[in-house]
Amino acid sequence: MSARRIEAIVFDVYGTLLDVSAIGVNADAVFPGHGAAIAALWRQKQIEYTMLRTLGDRYADFLQVTHDALGFTLEQLSLPQDSGTMAALLADYRHLRPHPETLAALTALREAGLAMAVLSNGTPDMLEDALGNAGVRDLLDAVLSVDPLRRYKIAPDVYRLGTDHFGLPASAILFVSSNGWDIGGAGWFGYTTFWINRAGAATERLGITPDFVGRSLDCVRRWVGEHNR
Repeated sequence: MSARRIEAIVFDVYGTLLDVSAIGVNADAVFPGHGAAIAALWRQKQIEYTMLRTLGDRYADFLQVTHDALGFTLEQLSLPQDSGTMAALLADYRHLRPHPETLAALTALREAGLAMAVLSNGTPDMLEDALGNAGVRDLLDAVLSVDPLRRYKIAPDVYRLGTDHFGLPASAILFVSSNGWDIGGAGWFGYTTFWINRAGAATERLGITPDFVGRSLDCVRRWVGEHNR
C-alpha cells in the first residue's frame, strides 16, 4: 500500500470513464438477440489484437484494430458484414456514455487540485470525440494515446507516457482502470494502482495485485480525499 501523496491521476478510458455496455445494446438493435454475444467477442478480440500486434511488431491503429475485431466477430457469429452496418457500430465508440458517477467524480477530483489525464489505446481523434461527447474532456489536463509509440498496453513504454507528461515518479501517480490486465501492466511499471472492479471479477494472476480496489469512480474520489489529507 502506497503512503506517498498522490499528485496526479491517470485514467484508462474504455470501461473506466466511459460505459462500453451501450455497444451491446446498439448491436442488439441491429442484430436482435445477438447484442451481448457481439459485445463480448468484439471486446475480447479488440484487446487480443492490440496485444498480438504489439508482440509481433505489426502496429495498426486502434480504429483499424476495432474494425478488424468487429469483422471477426460478425463472421464468427455468421452475421452480415456490410460496410454500412459496420460503420454504424464503429461510430458507437465515439459516442459512449460516461458511467453515472464519472462527471461528478472527475469534477470533485479537479476541485481537490489533482492533475488528471487519460492514457488509452484509442487514437487521438477517437478519444477527443468520445471524451468531448461525454462532456468530460475539459476536466482533463491531457489525452495521452499510444498512437505515437505504435505500441499498445501493456508495453512499458506506453505507461511511461504518464510519468513523462507529469514529470513525476510512477508511485506519485494513481493509475485507475477497470481492466485487470491494465492494472497489472501499470503495477509492473510502478504506478500506484486502483482497480475499478465493476463486475466483481477475479483478480488477474500476474504476480502483482492492485494497490486498491473499488466498484466505481466514487471509491477513487473518496480514497484520494482520505489518502491525501
